[in-house]
Amino acid sequence: MKNLLKKFLRYMAFNKGKFKGLYLKVCRPTSEEYASFVKLHGRLHSMGVNCRFNPFVNITDPEYVSIGNNVTLSHCNLIGHDGVVGMLNNAYNMKLDSVGKIVIGDNVFVGHGSTVLPNITIGSNVIIAAGAMVNKDVPDGVIVGGVPAKPIGRTEDLANRLKEKTETLPWAHIIKKRTGSFDPNVERELIALRVKYFYPDDNN
Repeated sequence: MKNLLKKFLRYMAFNKGKFKGLYLKVCRPTSEEYASFVKLHGRLHSMGVNCRFNPFVNITDPEYVSIGNNVTLSHCNLIGHDGVVGMLNNAYNMKLDSVGKIVIGDNVFVGHGSTVLPNITIGSNVIIAAGAMVNKDVPDGVIVGGVPAKPIGRTEDLANRLKEKTETLPWAHIIKKRTGSFDPNVERELIALRVKYFYPDDNN
């Protein structure tokens, strides 16, 4: 019965754009699946391929957001407008507007709790660290972090360091088995090895 419900909700979400809340709650989509849903029904200006979106990502003004290929959005915020305008309009009897586009290049990771403000262009091969506040354009190939976000490293350097570290791990041979698609057997084996490594004195 539960599988039938999931199948129905996925169909309605992807084909009709309906029951999004139930779809998220019951189906608990992977980040890849949710990105596919957003590409169909998220009203983004444009979006590339091979993207991953956390289901709790907050995109306030999707019509002004352009996203490239191989982009990961964790539980972050893409803010396309300045919310203070409504208050200022009433307080000062004005008619103000303050919105802007957000452009994200290829091969970008936007970390948990980070915020990208309006009128920002993020280059390609970029990492936005967790909790960062991006209020200026980000050039290609850098890691930025902090409030406000500033360059703290190079993406290529991080990739090379992680490659060296990965090769020394007891489960490096399992990482090499990964094909890109989720394999529960491989993941269970990986978790078991990690737990044994992290907690060697645990007899359970």
